[in-house]
Amino acid sequence: MKKVLFAMAMLSVSMFATAQTAVSKDGVTEFDATAKNSPEKIEAKNTKTVGKINAATGAVEVGVLVAGFHFERALMEEHFNENYLESKKFKSATFKGTITNLKEVNLKKDGTYPVKVSGKLTMHGVTNDAATTGTVVVKSGIIVEAHAEFTTKLADYKVAIPGAVKDKIAAEAKLKVSFKDMKK
Repeated sequence: MKKVLFAMAMLSVSMFATAQTAVSKDGVTEFDATAKNSPEKIEAKNTKTVGKINAATGAVEVGVLVAGFHFERALMEEHFNENYLESKKFKSATFKGTITNLKEVNLKKDGTYPVKVSGKLTMHGVTNDAATTGTVVVKSGIIVEAHAEFTTKLADYKVAIPGAVKDKIAAEAKLKVSFKDMKK
């Protein structure tokens, strides 16, 4: 009998935790590594970013297939995938972290809330600490949107920029992640 009650309790906790998790499979990640004096923009967008936020624990997970970034020019996209981020070898980039100011955010009450997030960013086979600020939007007690922006040094992820293009590609890339229409 105790085993049955324990199993039912664990199932209830599991269902409760799942019900508090907002997910999206069609988030957008924008990448901008345009150098200050570059004659052209080094920008890409990926519209298949996957994200998950657990409202109870503040756990945040984001994942993106590197080959899913699309540039305005096909040659840039080819160089990005073959020479810089090596998407055949390093297929995805991920972020796993936590909302660190969760106690200041009432994710059960409708509104737009500023959040602080810290965790680990893995890109090009390298994992580093990452922290940023962002916002979450709550409607009807559910996280329905999340947004964050941060800057990262490409060299920290062993992404080499050849001397011939150093004036075009910035040493730091700006990343913008957005989720709309998140679901439980």
